[in-house]
Amino acid sequence: MTTRSERRDLLLVVVGACFLIVMMDNTILNVALQAIQRDLLANNSQLQWAVDSYILVYASLMFTAGVIADRWGRRRTLAVGLAVFAVASAFSAFADSPDSLILWRAVMGVGGAVVPPTTLAIIKHAVPEEEQGRAMGVWAALGGLSVAFGPILGGALLERFWWGSVFLINVPVAIACLVLLFVVARESRSASRFHLDLPGLLLSTAAIAAVVYGVIRAGEDNDWFAPASAGMIALGIVLAVVLVVVERRTAHPVLDVSLFRSAPFAGGTTAVALAFFALTGGTFLLVFYVQLVLGHTPLQLGLILLPVAVGSVLSAVTSAGVVKRYGFRLTVSLGLALLAVSFGGLLFATATSPLWQLEVSLFVAGLGMGFVMGATTTLAMSAVPTQKAGVGGAVNNTVRQVGAALGVAVLGSVLSMAYRSRAADVLDVLPDPQRERAGDSLGATLLVLSEARPAGGSSGADKLVLVDKAKEAFVGAMHVTLGVGIGVLLFGALIALVWVPSRLAPSPVRDDLLADTALSGETR
Repeated sequence: MTTRSERRDLLLVVVGACFLIVMMDNTILNVALQAIQRDLLANNSQLQWAVDSYILVYASLMFTAGVIADRWGRRRTLAVGLAVFAVASAFSAFADSPDSLILWRAVMGVGGAVVPPTTLAIIKHAVPEEEQGRAMGVWAALGGLSVAFGPILGGALLERFWWGSVFLINVPVAIACLVLLFVVARESRSASRFHLDLPGLLLSTAAIAAVVYGVIRAGEDNDWFAPASAGMIALGIVLAVVLVVVERRTAHPVLDVSLFRSAPFAGGTTAVALAFFALTGGTFLLVFYVQLVLGHTPLQLGLILLPVAVGSVLSAVTSAGVVKRYGFRLTVSLGLALLAVSFGGLLFATATSPLWQLEVSLFVAGLGMGFVMGATTTLAMSAVPTQKAGVGGAVNNTVRQVGAALGVAVLGSVLSMAYRSRAADVLDVLPDPQRERAGDSLGATLLVLSEARPAGGSSGADKLVLVDKAKEAFVGAMHVTLGVGIGVLLFGALIALVWVPSRLAPSPVRDDLLADTALSGETR
């Protein structure tokens, strides 16, 4: 017979696995894009939306999913989300056109949006308050594994199977999680009377969708002032302001605006958003550096990224102990500072750098990310009453997802502009029809150089010189972009030192916690 402690540990493994497969889906697809493009005859825009349709729906619906979970039942909502995720993954695996793949990826986002807020809410309900720091550290650590585990698993599958296997692998894992969920997790929901705040739900979904869509378009087009990007971002901000005004005047709002006046909640969500801005954007750069400059395969890329996962797991599971000794403020600031140090180490990377140099920086980045995720998750969720745990988890994860999307878009734009200016010597010798296409990215430059001779003709040796110059231009542009990331991280560390509290004020046992316990049938 299992003890209560063992049951909680098994619960953490199950909800952590749910979180892992959803987070992993953000990274596993990247290694399959080339195969998808070949088999489905997809253009670059279609490939981009195969990635972004999931992110857009995932971020937009997370808040609504948290509200539904608190009202309808967290275990039940998570089970439905896993089922939708599994079915959509199966249809994605056998998609026969780019448009059908984009559609089913969006449906995967519907199921995936449920997982982060519900898993956090289940942990907050099932784990005693004094143990929640450790539990949320484990949850954060399992999410951190996705950075490397996605590319490793995706690369291994593609060496033996077709591209659809990167989606099909989700089905048995989701089914196993679904079965175990009903074994180890008890149902819980808010004891408050349900009031449907339809305007709040619609405004929150529309605001998030507009901002994320605008950011994605700006990153794709490298144009932040186009109506499709700047206009949508502005619309999203306006809708967010309207949402705040409406929720402050609503008797039973779905979004408690006062949460953002709480230093633990606001400080925690801001810090983790800035951390994800830098790490997600930085990983985006490294994908091209490792594959196009250093010449490694997708599977090797995953293995090279493994130190990030190892470092994040080590620091996330120990973050509760570090917080206990040094406080939230120093732990979060330390994590952001470590991320900045790791970016600083990458400033010394060249086209011929030894691999160990990169691995050390990635391990330090993982350590920093684990401290930030573990501490800020505990910090933000501490400010949320148990009856609104789903909503609190949703807001925390939505802000993090928006930060990640901004990181890829903003740092990607900086990289693109810096690369084009540094690669002028290479681009100027190309024929006019090819010059514009080659200037999009290092990958485009190398493809153009492999397809055609520069104007006036040149030898194979001349081509190699141009390839080397293009790689050097990319490395220089990467250094500029990393400098922007360092600035963001140091700004985040400063915010943490000023805004994040060192300790949490002791709180009495809350009535809403007792009410949730009664609903679950569990005695403490």
